[in-house]
Amino acid sequence: MTHVQYGITSLPPERASAADLLKLRREHWTIENKLHWIRDTVFGEDASSVRTGVIPQVMAAMRNTAISVLRFTRWTKITDALQYLAAQPKLAVNLIK
Repeated sequence: MTHVQYGITSLPPERASAADLLKLRREHWTIENKLHWIRDTVFGEDASSVRTGVIPQVMAAMRNTAISVLRFTRWTKITDALQYLAAQPKLAVNLIK
């Protein structure tokens, strides 16, 4: 089965080969799956009632920081990390020392 996708790009032809465009598309989904999906499903970002002022951006930055700290300390499953650290909050604090 063949799947065809059409798109528009401002890239010059020497940077817009099929392989280049596929790589860019996959890199986009890597970011989406490693960050945005986790923020929405694990942290419930879309369900947050915080909607005014700069607080939504501050909360997004805090969520990004938490995810980054966990990944930096070699956690690959953020949900598992949160469950583990929720039971041992002193360990969570030690991650940011």
